Amino acid sequence: MAPTSAAKRGRHGIKSEPASIGAVAERAGVSIATVSRVLNGVAKKASAETVAKVRAAALALDYRPSSAGRSLRQKSSRLVAVLAANLANPAMAAIAASAEMALREAGLVMVLCDTHDSPELQDEYLREMRAQQARAIVLLGAVASPMLDAMRGGPTPIIFVGRRDPSGETGRFVGIDNVAAGHDVAAWALARGLRNAAIIHGPLTSSATRDRVEAVLKAYCVAGIPVSSSRRIAPMGNDHLEMGFNGARVLSEQGDDLDLIICASDLIAFGARRYWRESAKRQAAPRLIGFDDSPLNDWVAPDLSSVRIPYRAFGPAIAEQIVDALGAQKKFSETLPHVIITRG
Repeated sequence: MAPTSAAKRGRHGIKSEPASIGAVAERAGVSIATVSRVLNGVAKKASAETVAKVRAAALALDYRPSSAGRSLRQKSSRLVAVLAANLANPAMAAIAASAEMALREAGLVMVLCDTHDSPELQDEYLREMRAQQARAIVLLGAVASPMLDAMRGGPTPIIFVGRRDPSGETGRFVGIDNVAAGHDVAAWALARGLRNAAIIHGPLTSSATRDRVEAVLKAYCVAGIPVSSSRRIAPMGNDHLEMGFNGARVLSEQGDDLDLIICASDLIAFGARRYWRESAKRQAAPRLIGFDDSPLNDWVAPDLSSVRIPYRAFGPAIAEQIVDALGAQKKFSETLPHVIITRG
């Protein structure tokens, strides 16, 4: 049988040309894409038999991916991956839209994935983006995961957006100062005489949520009116809308004379608003304030005050961080301004 063109041998049996990925695919009886995934460690859906065939074929042909070719692709790649924790959240969708526009203007192409706040899914996308040699990866709401630990500090720049690096390390970051935002919300409420406050929040594993909640609680404590533990409602449900609805129900059943509920996100506030609109008790609803000032607020929640983040500023800041990272500069953080929008 004549040797394949990708692995022709010279007079002394030495290969005159390196084996190609196509030759490996042909020998293993699979597609080139499957070979690429197996050899890059992202073939989660491939059977053990397929993985064994690919590795055996690569070994038999002495196939080695070209490091020079990989470096060339790395430098010329236009692909930027944006991995968002929850695209059902209008705030994250608005940031992603801003990023897409800024990256396109910078000559880059954005790929958008929803990790659903799952470490396993985040890792799957991280593996795939590494295999695709993305120029940079933007984590819009990162969670701690093994693959993130493996890639941190590697050749692919990682930009954390909204939430800081869950490891606590000083990674590249774009977002607001959530500690300052939490303090500002408490000051806003106290200036209006809203002293009987409760707070409903999502998982404190998110640095954004944790910073907001801790800052609010600290400010109320300093003011001499600490928020009791019964008025600090931890996550009750699978998403922020459920958390808000269920949290409002718990607070309502406690019978406390609340004048304010601070919601760690606008989606939580949406859920709380719905509970009081549907409550059989028909009691007067406390005032609500949220965070993010969702683009939907003016349309669906005209009475909801909120901390507004500058959605349009995120995209240019993210693009600048990518360019800065590729140039090995040291501008690791871009803190964007926030403002409280008072409604109702």
